[in-house]
Amino acid sequence: MDEIDEGAARRERVLVALSGESEGETLIRRAARVAERAGGGELLAVHVSSEDSTRSASPGDLAGQQALLESLGGTYHQVVGEDIPRAIVDFARSHHATQLVIGDSRRGRLSAVLSGAGVGMSVIRQSGEIDVHMVTHAAAGYRFALPRVTGGALSRQRVALGFVVALVGGPLLTWLLYSARTPESITSEVLAFQLLVVVVALVGGIWPALFAAVLSGLTLDFLFVAPQFTVAVSDPLHLWALFLYVVIALLVSYIVDKAARRARSAQRAAAEAELLATVAGNVLRGESAVPALVTRAREAFALSGVRLVDADGSVLATDGEPVRDGRFVPVPVGRRGEAARATLELHGRALDASERRLLDVIVAQLGAALERAELTETARAAEALAVADQVRSALLSAVSHDVRGPLAAAIAAVGGVRASGSNLSEADREELMETADESLAALSKLVTDLLDVSRVEAGVLAASLQPVDAADVVLAALEELGLGPDAVDLALDPDLPAISADSVLLQRVLVNVLSNAERHAPAGTTVGVTTEVRGRTAELRVADHGPGIERERRDEMFAPFQRLGDTDNTTGLGLGLALSKGFTEGMGGTLTPEDTPGGGLTMVIALPVARETP
Repeated sequence: MDEIDEGAARRERVLVALSGESEGETLIRRAARVAERAGGGELLAVHVSSEDSTRSASPGDLAGQQALLESLGGTYHQVVGEDIPRAIVDFARSHHATQLVIGDSRRGRLSAVLSGAGVGMSVIRQSGEIDVHMVTHAAAGYRFALPRVTGGALSRQRVALGFVVALVGGPLLTWLLYSARTPESITSEVLAFQLLVVVVALVGGIWPALFAAVLSGLTLDFLFVAPQFTVAVSDPLHLWALFLYVVIALLVSYIVDKAARRARSAQRAAAEAELLATVAGNVLRGESAVPALVTRAREAFALSGVRLVDADGSVLATDGEPVRDGRFVPVPVGRRGEAARATLELHGRALDASERRLLDVIVAQLGAALERAELTETARAAEALAVADQVRSALLSAVSHDVRGPLAAAIAAVGGVRASGSNLSEADREELMETADESLAALSKLVTDLLDVSRVEAGVLAASLQPVDAADVVLAALEELGLGPDAVDLALDPDLPAISADSVLLQRVLVNVLSNAERHAPAGTTVGVTTEVRGRTAELRVADHGPGIERERRDEMFAPFQRLGDTDNTTGLGLGLALSKGFTEGMGGTLTPEDTPGGGLTMVIALPVARETP
């Protein structure tokens, strides 16, 4: 695989798929938060349009979303494709996206069942190693919300439908039965009307069934029970049959109503269990737990907006929009001493008792998440102090040898010259002075490296960027180290354009990297040095076939005073790679380690190509 592509794939990139509808702004803001939580990852957006233009999008919405995206530092892309899920996934992979944000489907449940999987589910199935975030929005066909337990057992729509069935089915059944009636058919007629009442009860519940029972009872008495066309009943048994008929209708309606209430209670219990399971899972997400819990609270209770505000007034997380009149229900979250850690603002309707019970669970988990975030920050601060202490210990340990050795040698040489006076031969004097000179030069380099490290870490490194011939700098570094063709294999691109760099800093970077590679290269092997250009970036690669470094330890190799196992105290303070990385980044480039094909480590120095002067 192309090595630069491999490096690009390791970068965190968040891609948001835009449908061209109004929910795009919500998706972009959510994707921006995902990118921010990922450590400032790159934000991209793509809109897939159809070649036959049958799938329309709102140009005004897309223009507004593009402006929002650019204001957040993202880039907008548009591609053409018939298979929208495949086009989105292919674009994500070609741009090395690590996370994908898509909106929930606008279709309802019935439409989803009839038409099959939508774009979102198809993208999830095809995404592979890409993490997919499904975001709900105001236009989504289904959003998680707790079923309401107030009001009747059946919805108003079902009750109305029950009355419609009674009003339409009653006359139609009457016409059919009256057309085929005989003196012996009264039993089948009663059972037919009984069936109608049962159907109405199943559809609309007790009130439509009661209406159908009374209406059908009167119809039976008026048209089918002697004497006809009157509401009088000649036989008491017929009156008793009509009474039983109405009672059976009421009992069936009552059973249907109870079943509906129990079904709704079960649905509510299942929704509550789903909410609690999701809340518990969100706490395990670490830094993303707080915004996820705030979003879940708004969706579950169908609120217009929810905000979590810190004790100092700063907004920790928000979802939705507050009501226009600014009224909200404040709920304290957690405790910090006598005061609350934060306040959860609920904008919208008031919650009933059962919903407040579930809200208490969310508030408790929010408090735990906030406390966990504070403990994480404390742990990070302690870790930073531990790292600083480790660096200090490493500095003292390294300086105790690397400073004491040259300093003792210089003092001994100068002391020998002074003590011997004229008794020293010219050769001995020259040898002692040479020892002192070498020791003082080593001390000077050590102090210079320490000062350079402090400048790099303070961000005050001054680099004089000019067009530089990379080949000249490579040859100068090899000459400084005394490395010849038997130790280095050169493959320099003769057409490599001039790069934008500071030649002095670049030579120091190459000297450090080459000396490390030469030191770790096995006997009988050479160090490879290559140059090549990729777009507007020039790369200088220094490869060895040594033992390499584990991927999980590659960040450590750039830490000051880190030798990664070199314990012979002959490799200096361990500042070489730290300085090299700082110098390279100070010139606007990068220094990254990669695996050498066949084993070993390759250090890639990437710098921008110099702009051509007119």
